[in-house]
Amino acid sequence: MKKRSIIPYRSDLKELARDLRNNSTKSEIRLWKYLKGKQMRGYDFHRQKPLGNYIVDFFCHELRLALELDGYSHLIDEIKEKDAIKEKSVQELGIHVLRFSDQHVLKDIDNVMRAIEGYIDEWEEEHGGLE
Repeated sequence: MKKRSIIPYRSDLKELARDLRNNSTKSEIRLWKYLKGKQMRGYDFHRQKPLGNYIVDFFCHELRLALELDGYSHLIDEIKEKDAIKEKSVQELGIHVLRFSDQHVLKDIDNVMRAIEGYIDEWEEEHGGLE
């Protein structure tokens, strides 16, 4: 069995991540219903996971995949810039990021799930599936 790589994070973010999990948005709650308990093809997702200097909404270590859900505030230029910096930092850790709007999750969850499954299909082709 291959050893799991360690992704660094700031330990001071753990408490903030816990607070975010306890105060989830409607879209986070909706998507979590489909991801929790290894429902997504047996992959283990976590909510509000510290990675590097940031916290991502959802993360799967095996897939090296972060999922980010963006509300209306993410349309503001300043927030968009911060999102781009965060995404680049997470990608530098070797993690792929998929972004979805809150509205997409709430009104079109089937296509959100198809997009995640599409990423998994590509990842499994390249890496050979769950280890």
